[in-house]
Amino acid sequence: MPDLLQGVGVSFTILNLAEARFDCTFGRGCDGVCCRNGRPPIYAVEAARIGAKLSSILPALRPEARAVVERDGFVSRRQKAGQPAARVVKGWCVFFHRGCVLHHAGIKPAVCAMFPLAKDERDRWYVRQKGYSGEIWDLKCLDPAASSVPASESLREEIALVESFGEWE
Repeated sequence: MPDLLQGVGVSFTILNLAEARFDCTFGRGCDGVCCRNGRPPIYAVEAARIGAKLSSILPALRPEARAVVERDGFVSRRQKAGQPAARVVKGWCVFFHRGCVLHHAGIKPAVCAMFPLAKDERDRWYVRQKGYSGEIWDLKCLDPAASSVPASESLREEIALVESFGEWE
């Protein structure tokens, strides 16, 4: 383990973890803009989980999103990371309605559950941050100047999720 990560309890390298700051402010000034035009990839195993619970999820969707999902399904023909992406209706992920409906159902897609952790073009993990690695999203939560909370503390669940996948080996 690199010296950079000693003492933070991470068993894989996250390039900028030592200096990254992150504090999700959903419900505290943020209305979920990470889900705006969000098209997360939906892996086959995730699609199966969502499909199995779809009848209980549908009533929680926005009416316009529910109509699209019932007519066309929840994945589009668009591809992201080699997988079909979730549909977007009126600029929002179909599963967004006052928060993530899938999160409340306990089946949030992995890429969403790991946010703001991501892999770069060389397959290395990093924390998405304004001004780092060409970050294009201008979200307050990705601005290290907007938070004093170390990402190593605020992202414990996300880091544990990545570790559980064994994606770092």
